[in-house]
Amino acid sequence: MSKQIIQVINPNTSVAMTATIGAAARAVAGAQTEIIAVNPAQGVPSIEGHFDEAVAAIGVLEQIKAGRAQGASGHIIACFGDPGLLAARELAQGPVIGIAEAAMHMATMVATRFSIITTLPRTLIIARHLLRQYGFEHHCAALHAIDLPVLALEDGSGLAQQKVREGCLKAKREDGSGAIVLGCGGMATLAAELTRELGIPVIDGVGAAVKMVESLVALGLSTSKHGDLDFPVRKSLSGQFERLN
Repeated sequence: MSKQIIQVINPNTSVAMTATIGAAARAVAGAQTEIIAVNPAQGVPSIEGHFDEAVAAIGVLEQIKAGRAQGASGHIIACFGDPGLLAARELAQGPVIGIAEAAMHMATMVATRFSIITTLPRTLIIARHLLRQYGFEHHCAALHAIDLPVLALEDGSGLAQQKVREGCLKAKREDGSGAIVLGCGGMATLAAELTRELGIPVIDGVGAAVKMVESLVALGLSTSKHGDLDFPVRKSLSGQFERLN
């Protein structure tokens, strides 16, 4: 099998979180896969709402363009809101997978019901929108928030990680779920340990997305350019958006 490059995009500007996400991706990548973990130079330091996602989507598209120039075989959007996913698929040649989409798909393959553990309570609503959009609404038993901001996962205190663990234990005990989905890219490195501790699948979307991209590339499957995911209609872009041409 020939070498493939998978670009993993952290849509926020946190370099520390990009390192965490990159480490999680490399931990599961095949021997012939090179992981390039990147983040935009400009944008928002964390993504915790619709406004943040709208700003971050432009950075995602810039990174998709750069990844194509580097010869990336596929791309991963490593934020649980999957910001800019369909627009990224228009711009990309290879497959583009969002980590929420990947984790939800994987959860339905190993359990009939799953729970989601995420960060701030306001992001629960965004997760519900994605469940409906992806067709997994009836598979999700419950959603829980640790009520800490995204960047608490990188502050070194360990509090956010402990809250995630407590949330997973509560979900297993109370929800009747057979699997748990971690609802933030910054939680990516926690999945393996929590799976061992809880005795049920705890799914990190970063790792799930890596294996999905690897599989699609191995099967020779790319983003369809027939219909709405065809490359964007060529037109003049002005101002700061000229760089997307």
